[in-house]
Amino acid sequence: MSDHDDKTPPAVKRSASLETPYHRRSVLNAGAKLFGTAALLKAASLVVPGGAYAAGSSNLEKPDVKLGIIPLTDCAVIVIAKEKGFFQKHGVNATISKEASWANIRDKVSVGELDGAHMLAGMPIAASLGVGALQKPTVTAYSMDLNGNGITVSNELYERMVEADPEAMAERPVSARALKKVIDANKAKGGDPMTFAMVFPVSTHNYELRYWMADAGIDPDNDVRLIVIPPPQMVANLRANNIVGYCVGEPWNERAVKAGLGRTLITNYEIWNNNPEKVFGVNLDWAENYPETHKAIIRAMVEAAQWMDKPENRLEVVEIISRKSYVNAPVDVVKMSMTGTFQYVKGEEPRPLPDFNVFYRYAATYPWRSHAMWFISQMYRWGQIETPMDIRQVANQVYRPDIYREAVAGMGVPVPNSDMKIEGTHDAPWVLEDASAPIDMGPDRFFNGQTFDPSKIAEYVGSFDISNLKVPLEKLAELNA
Repeated sequence: MSDHDDKTPPAVKRSASLETPYHRRSVLNAGAKLFGTAALLKAASLVVPGGAYAAGSSNLEKPDVKLGIIPLTDCAVIVIAKEKGFFQKHGVNATISKEASWANIRDKVSVGELDGAHMLAGMPIAASLGVGALQKPTVTAYSMDLNGNGITVSNELYERMVEADPEAMAERPVSARALKKVIDANKAKGGDPMTFAMVFPVSTHNYELRYWMADAGIDPDNDVRLIVIPPPQMVANLRANNIVGYCVGEPWNERAVKAGLGRTLITNYEIWNNNPEKVFGVNLDWAENYPETHKAIIRAMVEAAQWMDKPENRLEVVEIISRKSYVNAPVDVVKMSMTGTFQYVKGEEPRPLPDFNVFYRYAATYPWRSHAMWFISQMYRWGQIETPMDIRQVANQVYRPDIYREAVAGMGVPVPNSDMKIEGTHDAPWVLEDASAPIDMGPDRFFNGQTFDPSKIAEYVGSFDISNLKVPLEKLAELNA
């Protein structure tokens, strides 16, 4: 952080302007400061209890909207809401814009060129805090899916890992222990760090890759080189030997497997069962100006997600999203994960993985504030946030289950009563009773047996042997007591 950045503690700073430009790596210094008290009160006033909805609703402030996607299978809920008429049913005339990168998504939503978009779960948080870009208060009131990513490596690296530790490579899920031995052998010979790719600095993929590596003693900031590559370009870069591996969403793991260029080692479902992946994000001021439009979009996507999670509809989903205008990938590649199986290596039979893509089940559409807190914990762990702040307060202002509840009122959708939940304590399906109606939930286990309790967030941030923490843990604990 530069010398001219404001380092006033969060408790002191409560009312600064939201329009002040910030250095790329600076972070707003207060949770409440993110949006300002007036903005929060205005947002709260937009929520009308007991809202009803009707097909072709005429009360939408902005019925014509432009929504951004990245060509990944988990853009499906936006695509299906359009192609199967769910947006139209709720009075929304949506145009879909396929974007080349997550930076494009972030920037076009920020300046209003897109009304809303398919976003990485950490993007609204990063945009609101000014992590990696100019600060722009952004919110999400809808989670688009659970799971969906994988870690794939070149065939050459895979063979080196098998030679280094065949026992570790025979385990399922596969740890990074064998990779650690390969890295150590490279170091001993004076070799350069190997290059891995992920899709964006605040992506789930970055945090999953780092979490997996660090568990085996690999320091992702020093032992390897991590670079950003847009999802559709991963396979070409693996083919060109520009990278030795990557973490990406589908279909770009299966595309490499199908082409015989690499092997998928582990999926993010195996790293963290039923982890949050993408969200639907909009600017805070957009949500304030078009509250009924926002809720209509959410309702349409909820109905699309319900339709998509019926097994009999998945092949039609695959056919639609495979089209050139969307994911632009062969149907036989896209269907691998979307129909409940996953192929880790060419020539092997696909293995059952029924929860690789979850769009509605397990309360998948609900924007848990505890999920936001986990992503913030990783931003702290890896030095992306350099100022202590009230993490719960930030999560409360960026993730908006209050808007979600209002949007689905009257739809018969069971909704959790709480905004937080502990992760890592369920190895098997379970039932969430603390809800408007019981909700069947899936496992939430981390592959290394860790748990995440949002009520002990500072303790969690400080629990890792490998991290790049740039704030005093004592100050973080004080603000999050």
